[in-house]
Amino acid sequence: MLYTEQVIKHFKKPHNQGVIKNADAIGQKGNLACGDVMKIYLKIGKKKNGHESENFIKNIKFETLGCAAAIAVSSALTDRIKGMTFKEALAVNKDDIVNDLGGLPAPKIHCSMLGLEALHEAIENYDKK
Repeated sequence: MLYTEQVIKHFKKPHNQGVIKNADAIGQKGNLACGDVMKIYLKIGKKKNGHESENFIKNIKFETLGCAAAIAVSSALTDRIKGMTFKEALAVNKDDIVNDLGGLPAPKIHCSMLGLEALHEAIENYDKK
């Protein structure tokens, strides 16, 4: 199984890895089949949009227990999502993340879904507050 140069870079030096103390929202997803677990921490800000304001992702960090692909996906996802509004972040799909990484081996595509599912859960948890 060969990984792209982007996957290897994100795996060796992951961006946004760690915990946000006093996070505004947290989401966690795991896959029983492969054992990967991804936890996403969000710090939320407000952006003015005309007379209204929108929630945006001011800061995002992750903790991932998993393979190289799972860590690379988490790193690439957080790079892409930081600064986006909730609406923009929720529109990101697995193909976006896979493309950001220059591709993933077919057996590792599920990793891209775990990161997105954890992100969606974090946003849903924030919206429930």
